[in-house]
Amino acid sequence: MNIKVTEETAHQNQTEQPHSIQSPYDRPGFWYVVHTYAGFEEKAKSNLEMAIANRDAQDLIHEIVIPKEKVTEFKKNKPVKVDKKIFPGYLLIRCEKDPRAFDIIRTTPGITGFVGASARPTALSRKEVEEILVAKTEGELRSKPKIDFELGETVRVKEGPFADFSGQIAEINEDQLKVKVLVNIFGRETPVELEFTQIAKL
Repeated sequence: MNIKVTEETAHQNQTEQPHSIQSPYDRPGFWYVVHTYAGFEEKAKSNLEMAIANRDAQDLIHEIVIPKEKVTEFKKNKPVKVDKKIFPGYLLIRCEKDPRAFDIIRTTPGITGFVGASARPTALSRKEVEEILVAKTEGELRSKPKIDFELGETVRVKEGPFADFSGQIAEINEDQLKVKVLVNIFGRETPVELEFTQIAKL
């Protein structure tokens, strides 16, 4: 987790420069980061939404976000775009700078506290909010292949001139989506470069 938290003094200058798209920073309130229990982000968000409704605090707490991005993972050897949490264990909350809002957030089950060095919650700057929350275009989506293969694992070649051959993975290149497999050809192990989609687990 690498979110730098700064004082909210920059908030007063939020209208000085025009922005080509609406910035989440320009919405009413301030943005804060809170800790949650690991893997508890969705439940903590749901608990806070319930607390807001039960305490009629919609005018104090405006928005709860679990920052996510589209990444490419390989499932059954096929690339699939999925949503992945950018900062596991954290929520972004837009609320008023009001002790009542802070108290509701702090006492919500699943939330362990605000991020920040000072005793009072510290809001994010415009730059931090926009770096985390401004939507990327389709062409800017990051591709982070996640593969099910491991070094030393024996796999079967599915297609190409070495189809039906088996061999051990000697090298994995996630950037190029390729692997090198040691295939036994005429009694000698030969490294063959293949794409992820050309191999399968045994």
